[in-house]
Amino acid sequence: MTDTGPNQPRLGEGLHPSEGKPAAIIAWALYILSIPSANLLVIVGLVVAYAGRGSATGVARDHIEAQIALFWSVFWWTIGLWIVTIVAFVTVILFPLGFVGLLLLFLLHIWFTVKSVLGLINLFSDKAP
Repeated sequence: MTDTGPNQPRLGEGLHPSEGKPAAIIAWALYILSIPSANLLVIVGLVVAYAGRGSATGVARDHIEAQIALFWSVFWWTIGLWIVTIVAFVTVILFPLGFVGLLLLFLLHIWFTVKSVLGLINLFSDKAP
């Protein structure tokens, strides 16, 4: 018996290439709603992506992997920018840098939303993220 491993699709067990697409759609939609929800729905989207990751195959799996990677990259950039912004506002000499940090945080959240919209459009077209 051949071991397919945890990351390999098991097509012989009834899965087809679009398995996991609903989870990917839900996660992209929750990511898109991040700004109106004060980023609370992003966490729910991440949980949905992690939950759907095990059974997803094909393009849906690529989208779920992209969703997880997108979340963690934006998360760490947000932490870094908040640190820079707070240090800048506390330090009198670097005070103007604080406004740059806030602008970059705003642009990061806009980029996250645009990337999520494009990901959802690509998923509906069965294209890679």
